[in-house]
Order: sequence, then C-alpha cells, then structure tokens
Amino acid sequence: MKNIEALVCIEPGTLKLKTIAAPIVPHGFALVRPIRVGICGTDYHIFEGKHPFLQYPRIMGHELAVEVLEAPEGSGLQLGQVYAVNPYLSCGECVTCRAGKTNCCVKISVLGVHQDGGMAGLMAIPAKNLIKADGLTADECATVEFLAIGAHAVRRGGVRPGDRALIVGTGPIGLGAALFAKLSGAEVAIYDRDSERSKATAALLGVSAIGATEDVVSTLNSVTGGDGFSVVFDATGNSKAMEKGFDYVGAGGRYVLVSVVKDPVTFMDPDFHRKEMTLFGSRNATSEDFERVIAAIRARQVPVDRIITHRTSLNGAVSDLPVWAQQKMGLIKAVIEID
Repeated sequence: MKNIEALVCIEPGTLKLKTIAAPIVPHGFALVRPIRVGICGTDYHIFEGKHPFLQYPRIMGHELAVEVLEAPEGSGLQLGQVYAVNPYLSCGECVTCRAGKTNCCVKISVLGVHQDGGMAGLMAIPAKNLIKADGLTADECATVEFLAIGAHAVRRGGVRPGDRALIVGTGPIGLGAALFAKLSGAEVAIYDRDSERSKATAALLGVSAIGATEDVVSTLNSVTGGDGFSVVFDATGNSKAMEKGFDYVGAGGRYVLVSVVKDPVTFMDPDFHRKEMTLFGSRNATSEDFERVIAAIRARQVPVDRIITHRTSLNGAVSDLPVWAQQKMGLIKAVIEID
C-alpha cells in the first residue's frame, strides 16, 4: 500500500507534515480514512508540552469522523459509510472494564495520545470502536467525542432537574458540560476569566454568563443567594482554578474535575468536611455517553454549525494550530478537513 501524509508533533512546539508508511491492519481492525479531525484542548496541550501522558513524536487527533475503506468480516461495518470514533481503546479484561468503566481501563490507550491518532491520510481502528451515526454529517461525527466528555461529566455529577450547575471554563469541554447539564434540567451558569468568551458561549447555549470579577466567590454567592451551587464542573485545565472551585460548591454539593493537569491539586479539609462535599474525577466517556450525544445531535439540540468556527487542512494546520493554541478570540472548535 502506498505511503500517506501525516501531521506529526515531533516535540513540543514543532509540527511537521511527513510522509509515512500506510498502516498495517491487524485482525479485528478496520482501515479508515479520516475526513474530519477536531482539534482539542488535548492537542494544544500536546503541542505545548503540557500533557501528562504523552511521548513524542506523536500524530495527534482523536475527535474523528472517518470513512470505512476495509472492514473485518462479520463486523457489520459498511464500506464507504462515515462513522464517529470512540478513541479510547480498552483491554476489556481489567477490573474497570469488567465493571463497565472502559473509560478508565487500567491499560487504556487513547488514539492521538498514547498512540498515533487521526491527523493522517489513513489509520487502522478496532472495528468495535467505530460508532454508527446514521443521519449525522461528517462535521457532526467529529464533534461527538468532545461532547461525550461533557455528557460523561454531567452523568458523573448526577445532574438532575432543580440543580444549580456552574461550569468553570468555556472551552469546548466546558461547552459540552454546560449543554448536557442544561439538557438534564439544571439551571446553568458559566464562568470564565475571558468575559467575552463566556458571554458568547452563554448566548450560544441559552444559559447564564458570569463575568470576570476580582472577588469571584462573592459574585457567585450573590448569584445563588448565598447557597452556592449544587454541582460545579471545572474545565479550565488550570490547577489554581481547580483549587478555587472548591469555594464555589454549596453545602452538600458535588464538584467534578473534568480537567487533567500535571500539578498537585489541594483543598482545605475543614471546609470540605463542613459542606460534606463530594468530589468526582471524570475521565473520557463511555458508549452510553456517545449514544446520548448522537441522540441529542439527531434531535437538533446541538448547534454544531455554530460550534465549529474554524477550519483548516493537514498542511494548513502546521501554521494554524500553533496560532489557535495561543489566540482563542472567536474560536470555539476548529476542525481539519482531509481530502
């Protein structure tokens, strides 16, 4: 099989378009052609050298819409069909997999992180990780994974009607958490140090925005009448913001850490116990979350056409991705289109 082009992060700060060998397709895998690749906060962190679980060089890309070119017999996959991708390759045998928590498999390998991902002309993916998404466009398929992370966080936090939910950080993951918290019946507010970004995200989703302020705790307390929030989600990727978020949780409330950082995160134990707070980690997503997102997109509850704000090609991403890593003005979600 001929060689293919791939966008490779050689080391932090260095991207190159390289010609590499086409993938070998193991038993049980499908050969697919990526046609859309969403650029995620994880990809920006990889480029910047901030990701805790990575070795270089790496082909990034885990938010994928792919066309099936070859499929194993009996897989049910249709050649030429576009599928969404679950990029979390789990072992199926460990204690968490046996418990149905494949999202935190002890041997997990994430496409574009632990192994090479979809910023390439071809790739081989386990047939079981291709998700049928009839009726969804390639753009919509490419948004499923990042929205599933938000949907999973909301499920972890047990969001229900009557909750007051606060999402801190209005990048794509925060957007997904806010969207599915709203769809779960919560009264949703979002907070970000970038007030304009916060306002734009709030307008997109029809939720409340809380502007940047010097005394965040007092401002948030005033919003809730001093009660604090039932459930708070951190999607900032900043350890200091994660620590501050403990102050936003009301008595008896839940705090969900969606962000992953290299640094230690600490909190005041007396305050934690006084509130009888519950702390959750939220990692990746499961099949249940992917299906919920696909159903929401089909029901036209997700404004995908407004979420995707920037586009580029594999070649264009060499220069565009470093710019977008630093300049987020007007950027919600960027995608790479691969011909």
